[in-house]
Amino acid sequence: MFSTVAYSQTTLRVATWLPATSSQNDVVWPTWAKWVEEATEGRVKIELEYGSGHPKTMFGLVEDGVADVSFSVNGYLPGRFKLPAVVEIPGGVADPEALSVAIWRVYKQHFEQAHEFDGLKVLGKFVHGPGQLFTTFEVNDLSDLQNRKIRTGGGVVNELAKRLDVVPVFAPVTKVYEMMQQGVIDGVFLPAQELKYSRLSEVVTDVTLFPSGMYTTVFTIFMNPEVFEDLSEADQQAIMSVSGEKLSALAGRAWGASDAKGLDEAREMGVRIKQLTENDPLTLQFAERIKGMNEAWIESVADRPVDAAAALKDLHRIAEAYLAENAQ
Repeated sequence: MFSTVAYSQTTLRVATWLPATSSQNDVVWPTWAKWVEEATEGRVKIELEYGSGHPKTMFGLVEDGVADVSFSVNGYLPGRFKLPAVVEIPGGVADPEALSVAIWRVYKQHFEQAHEFDGLKVLGKFVHGPGQLFTTFEVNDLSDLQNRKIRTGGGVVNELAKRLDVVPVFAPVTKVYEMMQQGVIDGVFLPAQELKYSRLSEVVTDVTLFPSGMYTTVFTIFMNPEVFEDLSEADQQAIMSVSGEKLSALAGRAWGASDAKGLDEAREMGVRIKQLTENDPLTLQFAERIKGMNEAWIESVADRPVDAAAALKDLHRIAEAYLAENAQ
């Protein structure tokens, strides 16, 4: 005779737009799924759904309940999520784990009150490794970039494109290989991991590595708030105990670790890799071009009820402290 004792189990459908080999799908989601299942004592499981569409549609899919959980680039919806872009500004700490923890804490301390993410239950924030320059030509001076067609993905990198006098071409990462192969674009700003995971080492000739990177991109991990509220209070608390800063650090760490694999792949493919020093003329030129970007971001969020200058200061302080603590 079967037991009539109720055992409620929930499966959360996670929509992903990246391939299975990506660090998000290979490391982050499986690790978080294990954490969630353990924290909820098996009451909540995670199911990954591939091929969910363009990354900019993920916010809507979750808000509409088509998916329960997802993640995406905030910059794909310009104007809606302006505050987290503070972490994308070049300069300072480039470590993705430290920056992911910093942007999570700054979000909780400064940005959550602005309600930019109303309609979504925010589970985490993270950034990828430092964005670098991949081209089909050698770059010896920033003037070499003038009027070149460079793919951009939204957010602060669009402002960077203007300052570098390139012709920005907006497209998702999944289209970059084809566009570069066909000569539609001359280069791209991306973290080194994409040399392997997007196979860009097959279509670029040169990689220029700036000491602190050229920028980064901020992502949000989010859940449908109604689905979250339908869970028991115990399971809500359990999920958040393995999300927030813990999930943010995991994602930043995983994405950053994959950069080394990308550079190894590029070397094997014979791509020219130029590692710039702090005093390299290109590095100094870049520092001149990005002057004023902090002030520009502060001005861009003047319509939000936050102390933007304090948030910017806290971001750098937290990232530097986290990096120092974990270097010991």
